[in-house]
Amino acid sequence: MDISNTPIPVKRALQKLGRDLCNARKRRRIPMQLAADRASISRITLSKIERGDEGVSIGAYVRIIFVLGMIDRITELVDPSFDTLGIGLEEDQLPKRIRLPKR
Repeated sequence: MDISNTPIPVKRALQKLGRDLCNARKRRRIPMQLAADRASISRITLSKIERGDEGVSIGAYVRIIFVLGMIDRITELVDPSFDTLGIGLEEDQLPKRIRLPKR
């Protein structure tokens, strides 16, 4: 996907994620360089993450989330048990009745 064609809700979500990661880092009193070193990324990449840059790999975002001690939240991101739309669509496909096979 061309970055210039990124939907506005996606841009806003990334910017919020970046702000939230920046705030979490600051609440933990972790300097940018130390966080970047622990995540094995450059300080410039961390700066881009904290701005919500969509060109940064998801791996770099996840490494910072790990450094901040929030990795468990990633595993729930698209967990099927929280997919209310998908569950609803599956329920619409359930058969109306179930018949035993003929002998």
